[in-house]
Amino acid sequence: MAKVISTLFISADGVAEIDPDWHFPYFDDSMGRAVSADYDAADVLLLGRETYDSFAGAWPDREAAGGDDAPFAKQLGDLRKVVVTRQARELPWRNSEVLDGDLIDVVTALRDDPGVGGVLIPGSISVVQQLLAAGLVDELRLLVHPVAARKGRRLFDDGDTPYHLRVTTTEVYPTGVIRVIYAPTDAPAAAGYDEAKEQLAAGE
Repeated sequence: MAKVISTLFISADGVAEIDPDWHFPYFDDSMGRAVSADYDAADVLLLGRETYDSFAGAWPDREAAGGDDAPFAKQLGDLRKVVVTRQARELPWRNSEVLDGDLIDVVTALRDDPGVGGVLIPGSISVVQQLLAAGLVDELRLLVHPVAARKGRRLFDDGDTPYHLRVTTTEVYPTGVIRVIYAPTDAPAAAGYDEAKEQLAAGE
């Protein structure tokens, strides 16, 4: 079964809508390696419309320019890209297609496709929120910046049911960015103050 992986740059207060002013000062070699590793493991990119438009407006030109980032731009161009949009539109970037059908059904089919090893969702907050609610995100790979953005769209929207997560990996970079990988897990056993009090006593 293919893994569905969300990768996001995020602030310490949970804002996942990137502001270049707080993102780029923290981008270093460590972050670059983490980003590259995420894309190296992907067979399919799943993109919201805004994320696609941002990528398609930059990466093809960077590939054509032949600069230092041209190999990564080519890698993105070569990947299959499925775009979540309600608009009937042409997608000029090669290997791009409009999602055909219901998001949940299509992602379920991609997970079950033996020819797909990994589905990567860069950014695309609304897509990630829908898939989290449907239980279809296998990993959240967050690059947590040491800044409280204080404005912008947050990853976790309001809802009645909490998402319980377990930490599988953490790394701290020289810039103070923390890379943390979460996987969904079951809720812990119910507990209250009495149980917490016992833990305090045990730590004395």
